Amino acid sequence: MLASGTGVLSYPPSLHSVHADHGAVSAALLDAHGNYLQYLNATPEQGGEDLSDWCSFRIAHLRDEASVSVHEEACVVGLSFRGGKGSCVIDDYVTRFKHNHFREIACFVKGRGAGSVIVAAAPAARWERLGPQLERAVAAYEIKPGR
Repeated sequence: MLASGTGVLSYPPSLHSVHADHGAVSAALLDAHGNYLQYLNATPEQGGEDLSDWCSFRIAHLRDEASVSVHEEACVVGLSFRGGKGSCVIDDYVTRFKHNHFREIACFVKGRGAGSVIVAAAPAARWERLGPQLERAVAAYEIKPGR
């Protein structure tokens, strides 16, 4: 659960809790070298997110943050989540550091007054095998009204 009490992230037992930013929660599966094979993160709303333009917001964030290339594959607005509505983007990107190629689902989910972002990512080459677990974790995400 997010520290704010506004979201519940469920993840498969193959993933383990990993360090997250303050207020966030993360789980991951790492290989023997410490590389991410699967990654899930839920973060409380930061203030700039909006359901109507989430996809372009997320893509711009990836371009600004740590990616050398970003490609949007799909965008959906108005999805039903447990406790609220969400907008999701499926994209792939290559990181500046080590040039890793990832595919992700990133959603902004808004409940009664509370919002949060959930990100599910895996190496693009492994998505076909590892992605379905991440997709189920995103679908199971629950947004709560908060404390």
